[in-house]
Amino acid sequence: MKKILILLLFLTATIAFAQQTVSGIVKDANGEPIPGVNIVEKGTQNGTTSDFDGKFMINVAGDATLTFSYVGYNTLSVAVNNQTALDVTLQDGETLDEILIVGSRSPKRTAVDTAVAIDVIDVSEVTTQVGKVEINEMLQYAAPSFNANKQTGSDGADHVDPASLRGLGPDQTLVLINGKRRHQSSLINIFGTRGRGNTGTDLNAIPASSIKRIEILRDGASAQYGSDAIAGVINIVLRDNVDELTGSVSYGAYSTNADVDTSAFLADDYGVWNTDGFRLDTERDGNAIGKDKNFDGGSVKVTTNYGFKIGEEGYANFTTEYLSKNKTLRPAFDFRKGFGEAAIDAFNFFGNLAVPVSENTEIYAFGGRNYRDTDAFAFTRNGGERVVESIYPNGFTPRITSNIIDNSVATGVRTTTASGWKIDISNTYGKNDFHYYIKGTLNASLEDVSPTDFDAGGHSLAQNTINFDFSKYYDDVLSGMNLAFGAEYRTERFMIYAGEEASYGTYTENGILITDPSTQTQAEDDEGNPRPGGSQGFPGYSPANAVDRSRSNLSLYADAEFDITDAFLISAATRFENFSDFGSTINGKLAARLKATDNINIRGSISTGFRAPSLAQIYYNLRFTNFVGGVALESLLSPNNSPVTASFGIGPLKEEKALNTALGFTANFGDFTATIDGYYIKVKDRIVLTGNFDAPQIPNVEAAQFFANGADTQTTGLDVILAYKTNLGSDSSFGATFLGNFNDMKIDKVKNGALDEQIFFGERDKAFLLTSAPNSKMSLNLNYDKKWFDAALTFTRFSEVELLDYQMYEDPADYGGFNEQIIAATDTYGAKIVTDLNLGFKLSESLKLNVGSNNLFNIYPDQQDDWTEAGGYWDSVQMGFSGAFYYAKLNFIF
Repeated sequence: MKKILILLLFLTATIAFAQQTVSGIVKDANGEPIPGVNIVEKGTQNGTTSDFDGKFMINVAGDATLTFSYVGYNTLSVAVNNQTALDVTLQDGETLDEILIVGSRSPKRTAVDTAVAIDVIDVSEVTTQVGKVEINEMLQYAAPSFNANKQTGSDGADHVDPASLRGLGPDQTLVLINGKRRHQSSLINIFGTRGRGNTGTDLNAIPASSIKRIEILRDGASAQYGSDAIAGVINIVLRDNVDELTGSVSYGAYSTNADVDTSAFLADDYGVWNTDGFRLDTERDGNAIGKDKNFDGGSVKVTTNYGFKIGEEGYANFTTEYLSKNKTLRPAFDFRKGFGEAAIDAFNFFGNLAVPVSENTEIYAFGGRNYRDTDAFAFTRNGGERVVESIYPNGFTPRITSNIIDNSVATGVRTTTASGWKIDISNTYGKNDFHYYIKGTLNASLEDVSPTDFDAGGHSLAQNTINFDFSKYYDDVLSGMNLAFGAEYRTERFMIYAGEEASYGTYTENGILITDPSTQTQAEDDEGNPRPGGSQGFPGYSPANAVDRSRSNLSLYADAEFDITDAFLISAATRFENFSDFGSTINGKLAARLKATDNINIRGSISTGFRAPSLAQIYYNLRFTNFVGGVALESLLSPNNSPVTASFGIGPLKEEKALNTALGFTANFGDFTATIDGYYIKVKDRIVLTGNFDAPQIPNVEAAQFFANGADTQTTGLDVILAYKTNLGSDSSFGATFLGNFNDMKIDKVKNGALDEQIFFGERDKAFLLTSAPNSKMSLNLNYDKKWFDAALTFTRFSEVELLDYQMYEDPADYGGFNEQIIAATDTYGAKIVTDLNLGFKLSESLKLNVGSNNLFNIYPDQQDDWTEAGGYWDSVQMGFSGAFYYAKLNFIF
């Protein structure tokens, strides 16, 4: 081992001595410095960016070639030829491979001079410096107001992570790929601590290694991009590099050394599951105890990306990505022995290509396929009428597994006319299919002859979008003007399809499917208790649940940007949308930016927005077993268009309406830059999932719940980004970045009508909505780079979170009154700081090794009790519940 270390040190030292430091300034044709230019040593992963003064510094070999690239400029390659000082000039690019930054349709606009807040995240840099294996994890720590975390015990949400901006719903952020609308998941979140009642876009279905950069518009943008953009827009720009093969191989695992106190739960082994001696066996069904482990959740990820030229200007770039992740298990109680993260086996393929057909015209296409096989534990069945002892003598913990398939393809043509108009015509199709398979379970009403795994059916959402976009930039009007207009026609189709009969059916003691409860009696256990039907853990969709609904949407938009002077910019946008199922809406936006000095920009915006109710929120329905405080409750989720829903006084869903305002500034002083943006978002008629109403009138159902326009909210917040980067001598650099989001959401009104507010949308439901994001999230990123070595140290502080647990469903008299019950039910998760460390070693021009840890010091939530939503010691709060993750990654480029 010592010899290997000595050899590695010798190799890296040799590489280091062969390098030199090159510094310089990047300017445009007018001699103005260009900030944010990507500078990469050709044929390697070594790169940097220019600062706000256009300055850069990079350590490279004396015979290296540097590639300079930036949106709106022609890419330039320059040979170093042993020079230490290198100033370059980039020419304005009018080529068709430009990709416009989200938030502005002007080809002359960059992220630093827009009128609204935009984050631009270089994913290729992030993926080589952190151990996060999924997009949501990366953005959680790279963008100030982005929040996502793993769920458990939440049915489908265990398999698709809900994510959001500025604490709003997962469905209130629009996702684009290369500027084209991405389809949403067909999953609607019913359980879990965040995103309940919402659908969202599954970012993890997009391979990280296919992404060049991610642009996050942190401002209301419905007037520019349509429905779902209340909180902002995430635009994913795909890679277009050619003549190089890049990729990585990584492995990581979680420490099982959870920081828990089991002393209060030792009686009858009630609360010691997944501690030493009581670890649920993940290899066998039932409630068998497995071997103790020091590590779990082992994750293997293999990625490759390759691009090649098509003609002189065209390209084709392809990515494959494989991920295999095992389950994690954390301390829990006997009614939730499988508390932990789901297992995932996934394979991704993505492509991005452009083919010029003339000097001013190109055909483009991008898209791919994501397949995931996931496996998560449901709540445990320990005995009683739900357990058939001849099959599972010690009870069982059902497994909810799924096959999730996302397919997408976009094709289009871009051209520039002789008069300078840019025309883009495209068609984008995407579909998500979510198919449930329930394993390690049974249908109790079939007793001894019950199968132990079931095809439970599933749901799908297909979306097709046709876009016509036109824009032109006028150099000779004012100090510059850009006009854009266009049209979009979108169709959507939502389906629920049935599973096999035994997954949803209830049977008589003779094994006959019950079709008439008035004349047929279901099987009973030895105590005379009726045995429930359907697959335990997740009941299958029956033919009565089947849905096949579609709708269409036509929208027209226009926007303009006016550089009144070189210092003052005004932009305006308006959009008309008409939905076939609920009508039309018009939204508008005004924004402005003032260059107060050479170093300071002031910017602000005001806009209206909307979000159309999803087809899933309108038509989703299911009968299921809801566990409330560990006790099973037979529930019905009634579709919004059902007579049952109407009988409770709940009307048809209508769109959510929003008002967004923002005011902020950007500044740069040499090596220091800052952006600070305040925002206010008011949302009316937010769609929520109600609580459970008693429903004795519905056969075999104890409670019913619904989707309704149930609340008005207002959110006030502040995003802060402070960055400092400096050179330390001739061969090293140091950078520090502070990211902060401060967010305060309030519920103005609960629109419960004549219904009981505490059932319709009570204090517990309010707490889940208000803690969709912590009140504050602050990250300090420290980076050091010295020739062949780099290090990144990140401290992220999540503020205190308060949730109300299942004690809210108890009798208030047991606590001395309602107010005292709230105090007893309040679970306070104190503020925590999570530390991430990454060390990078350049082994050769083609290989780089990264090792490190996420949550280095194994920090866990401090709140521990047995009333939590997911049945473990903690709820699914933003900092996570799986502890320290250790990893190693080998990156390669050829």
